[in-house]
Amino acid sequence: MPEQAYLVTTVCQDRTPIFLDTSLAAQATALLNSAEAWPNASVEAWVLMPDHWHGLVILTSDEPLSRVVQRFKALVSRQLPRPHGQIRQLWQRGFHDHALRNEASLVKAARYVLDNPVRAGLCARWSDWPHHGGRLISTLDPADPMWL
Repeated sequence: MPEQAYLVTTVCQDRTPIFLDTSLAAQATALLNSAEAWPNASVEAWVLMPDHWHGLVILTSDEPLSRVVQRFKALVSRQLPRPHGQIRQLWQRGFHDHALRNEASLVKAARYVLDNPVRAGLCARWSDWPHHGGRLISTLDPADPMWL
């Protein structure tokens, strides 16, 4: 459904912390920030964690959410190098989604997404985590108490 917003989570195969490798994480971040990853969706905010990805996705066409998620997972899977042949399958099948009903739930979900590395003890502030992106990010002031 166009203009429907979702909180989406997808995990690495067997929750393997593939993206602890900062080089792979940086390459994946660049891909996830590319227009190629999201031709039929607007990604408001997302964060790549060592073993999973969270994002706020707004559909911009009739393409189903499952196809949007499949496209970005395939793009990252195809483009990332396979160090020493260790990784056979990057992402687990499927994903979890939660439809967001109003602006308040969108803001709450954005805080959840951006605060994920803070809650995991990976950084002190969301803006310190290098593996994030989305349209909303450029509008946020990391010093605003709402986002601390």
